[in-house]
Formats: sequence, C-alpha cells, structure tokens
Amino acid sequence: MIVLGRIAAPFGVHGWVKVQVFGDDPQAWAHMPQWWLGAEEQAADAAWQTRPLAECKLHGKGLVVRFEGIADRNAAEQLGRLYVGAPREALPKTASNEFYWADLIGLDVVNQSGEQLGHVAELVRTGAHEVLDVRDEDGSQRLLPFVATVIKEVDLAGRRIRVAWERDW
Repeated sequence: MIVLGRIAAPFGVHGWVKVQVFGDDPQAWAHMPQWWLGAEEQAADAAWQTRPLAECKLHGKGLVVRFEGIADRNAAEQLGRLYVGAPREALPKTASNEFYWADLIGLDVVNQSGEQLGHVAELVRTGAHEVLDVRDEDGSQRLLPFVATVIKEVDLAGRRIRVAWERDW
C-alpha cells in the first residue's frame, strides 16, 4: 500500500472530510473509484478497508471528500485520523521525473563526491517544497530540500539519490 494522505477532520454537516495530502497531485485521486483507509501508516495490506468514493474536490491546499455511506458529520467523525492509501497498481503512473514519496523512503543518499550521507527516513511537506529527512548510521539527521539544485539524480532501481550536499553541512 502507498500512503497518500490522512483524514484530518470532518468538513461541514453532510459527511465530507478534509484530507491532509502527502503528495503533489491529489486531484488525480478523484479518478480512483475506491480508496483504502487504515488506522496505521505501516499496516499490513489486509488491515486496509476499501471505501467507495462519492465525491472529491480541491479545497485550499488539500482535498475534501465524501465516501458512499457517510451521510452526516457524526459518521464523518468516525473516519478521523485514518490514513488514506492505495495499492500501487491503482495509482496513476508518474511522469519521468516524478516520484511517490513511498518510493523514496529508505533510499541511500550520497553526495557528488560519493560520500554516504544516510538514508531517507521520511519526507516533510513545507510551505515552499518537500524536504528529505536523511538519517545516517548513528541516527543524526540532515534535512535536504527536494529541489533541483540539491537533488541531482534519483535512481529508484539502484535505490540511491545523488545530491549536491556536503557531509559537513
């Protein structure tokens, strides 16, 4: 399962919920006829429950959605804080220079001199751009902006990201 976001809160009184989005193109999710909801981000595939999507629309920087069978605020509150995910085969294909966050987690990060900086522990969304949370073997953290001036190559097959970043920065 690829985690796409998290239900943040009910929205209005007719069963809508706000979704905190973990990616760049949430409007593409409107084309998935069903979504998968789970209580834990790392849950086994069997722990995810399918829920047919009734409506989905952009709202500010996120989404608001309504699921079939969820007709009022009380029912929407029961979905609070669940993760939204989908199996990889249900997701839209990415462009050549686009990546699902889940594909980046765990990749090794090396600089242009070939020095190992650590591995991607998670991605953080900020107002300006996403940030790689890179952890090295002793657990120390580096936060690298996920922008073209820093990220030089993402090699999914080789499980490596090459960056313009020095070890002592």
